[in-house]
Amino acid sequence: MIRQSLLDAHDRAWDRLARPGTWWTGAERVAIAAATRGALSCAYCARRKQELSAAMASGAHGGPHGGLNEGVVDLIHRLRTDADRFGPTLFARYVPGVLSAERYTELVGIVATITAIDTFDTIMGRPLRDLPEPVAGAPSRKRPKGAAYDQAFVPMVAPEAVDASDPDQAAMYEGRAGMYIHRALSLVPAEVVNFFDLDDQMYLPDRQLRDYGTEYRAITHAQIEFLAARMSALNRCTY
Repeated sequence: MIRQSLLDAHDRAWDRLARPGTWWTGAERVAIAAATRGALSCAYCARRKQELSAAMASGAHGGPHGGLNEGVVDLIHRLRTDADRFGPTLFARYVPGVLSAERYTELVGIVATITAIDTFDTIMGRPLRDLPEPVAGAPSRKRPKGAAYDQAFVPMVAPEAVDASDPDQAAMYEGRAGMYIHRALSLVPAEVVNFFDLDDQMYLPDRQLRDYGTEYRAITHAQIEFLAARMSALNRCTY
C-alpha cells in the first residue's frame, strides 16, 4: 500500500508540470518531460554512455522533442542518462549559448521531478502517468534579486539574501536549513518549492530528517540513509 500523502505529492507535481513556470511555458515544460522520458530509449544516448568519453559517440537523439531545439534536447538527454559526467566544461557548452542560466535551472528541476516520479512508478510496477495537457499562459520571468555565484555553476540565493516580501522567495527555505542542496535550484524559487514538496514525501522533511528519536516511515532513519547512500554510489553522485 502506498501512502496517500505520497500519491498526493505526485499529483501536485503533475499539476505544476503542466502550468507555465518561471521561464518556460506549460507546453515547453511538458515537452521537457517528454524528452526526459524519451532519453531512456535513445540509442544514441546508450552508445554515448558506453564510451570512455561521450565525445567519442556520434549520432542524433531519438524520442519526442516537442518542438524543443536540438541543443536543449541534447542537454535533457545528458542530464537524464549521463549526469555523472556533466561538469563545468559541458555546462559551458549549453549556458549561455543554448539557454540562459535561469532556463537551465528550471529545466533541471523538471528533469529531476519526472525522473523521481517515473522511477518510483517503475519500481512499484505501476504504469507511467500520461503526461498532462499543457495549461496556456506566459512564464512569470521573475529573477530573484539576491541571486549570486557561490558554489554552483549557476547563481543561487543564500538564505540571508532572500527577499521576504516576495512570496516565492519566502517559501523557498520555509522549514528548511537552507543547505546547498536546498539552494541548488534557488535561481528559480518556484522550483525549490516544487521539488522539495515532492522530496518531503519521497524522503523526509528537514525537521523529521534530524529527529533521530522518532521514526516517521515504515523503515528507520538508518535504513533510509543506507538506501540513499547505495543509490548515490550506483549513480556516481558526487554530492
